[in-house]
Amino acid sequence: MQLRKATAEDVVALRDLERAANLVGLAHVFPPERHPFPDDAVLSRWVLVLEEPGVSVLVRDADTGLDVLVAYDDRSLRHLAVHPDHWGRGLASDAVGVAVQAMAGRGTTEAELWCLAENRRARRLYEHLGWTATADQRPAPWLPHPVELRYVRTLAPGSAVT
Repeated sequence: MQLRKATAEDVVALRDLERAANLVGLAHVFPPERHPFPDDAVLSRWVLVLEEPGVSVLVRDADTGLDVLVAYDDRSLRHLAVHPDHWGRGLASDAVGVAVQAMAGRGTTEAELWCLAENRRARRLYEHLGWTATADQRPAPWLPHPVELRYVRTLAPGSAVT
């Protein structure tokens, strides 16, 4: 997978990709007629994420914009999105693999991520890739504040991880 480092010029495309994925994959959690996508807040969050030390944001360019994004730090998979037009092609698995390999290369022995409890598609993916749900829960920052679950995965530091 050809990923490149995202730059400040990508903030709108990052927001747009996240919106496209959420409107299809999370409409049952955030019904757009009751909870419109928070465009400005997500755009502002991407500006901060791109500026945060230690966070890597990688993207893949497609003809119509970005089709994959993955953001992570030394021990956390922070964001993952694939454009719905490209679902089912293994792009999410590949992007998670890139992030996990980078974390393992940095010496991380246990990685974590937070996933909406109602995001069954993402949960199936993470569990298929070896992540395990913990008992940890928290409310999501976006209305209506659905429950997020914490997942972990044990890594062998410095090893190639698939």
